[in-house]
Amino acid sequence: MSRKTGLVMEGGAMRGMFTAGVLDVMMENGIDFDGAMGVSAGAVFGCNFKSKQIGRSIRYNLRFCDDPRYCSLESLMKTGDLYGVQFCYDEIPNKLDPFDVKTYRENPMPFYAVCTNVETGKAIHKRLDNGDARDMEYFRASASMPVVSRIVEVDGYKLLDGGITDSIPLLSMERRGYPRNVVILTQPLGFVKKKSGMLPLIRVAMRDYPYTIKAMEVRHIRYNRQAAYVRQQELAGNAFVIRPPHSLDISRTEHDPAELRRVYDIGRAEIESRLTEMKEFLAKE
Repeated sequence: MSRKTGLVMEGGAMRGMFTAGVLDVMMENGIDFDGAMGVSAGAVFGCNFKSKQIGRSIRYNLRFCDDPRYCSLESLMKTGDLYGVQFCYDEIPNKLDPFDVKTYRENPMPFYAVCTNVETGKAIHKRLDNGDARDMEYFRASASMPVVSRIVEVDGYKLLDGGITDSIPLLSMERRGYPRNVVILTQPLGFVKKKSGMLPLIRVAMRDYPYTIKAMEVRHIRYNRQAAYVRQQELAGNAFVIRPPHSLDISRTEHDPAELRRVYDIGRAEIESRLTEMKEFLAKE
């Protein structure tokens, strides 16, 4: 009996264009998994893998990256969200570049989005089967960065970015019964996260949520431990890791279509060069 395979996708805002490139090549080559889990950009771009929409992530990002309704200080000042909620999570998926809800729903592969419960400072790994408006709220929460996003309230939870508490959820997938995983990272080998320079601002903005402040204070420590665990599992043959060959050097809120395309193409090139190797990993019993 074969062991279940999982797909784990790190976040990283517009570094997620690297992930989008990897996923498109996987879909073009008919690669499937038994389950998937995404964090932040890994969730909002990764959900297109379950809906089998090749090219959708790069397409709408190229089209709208310079639209103030999509991502702008104007949106932040007017609505409290750097990424416009109405535009990003309603108008785009329902009208301008429709999300294939039917295919998403019919695809039996479980998809989990990681969010942070701001009241407890702990991660929530929410299985999202329907691709409907409620699921979109969890996707939005997963990618809602502190300070530049309003807290997302859904199902009685108060949620923000999953990267606060579980940036690289490989262990979370393993604990759900997926012993062999493909992990898509958006930082190169050897990257070490440092303590956030935003902490003073976060302490003010999140003053009503002390557990989340504590989580942010140790986020870099947790991240570096997770990155080390990924490397350990990679060397043990339990994980196949796709990472950028070097720092992607892209703004978290990149507005230049050429830069988005550059990072997307790096993702495509990286997986294309290792496609046979990955297929062999997935075929192992």
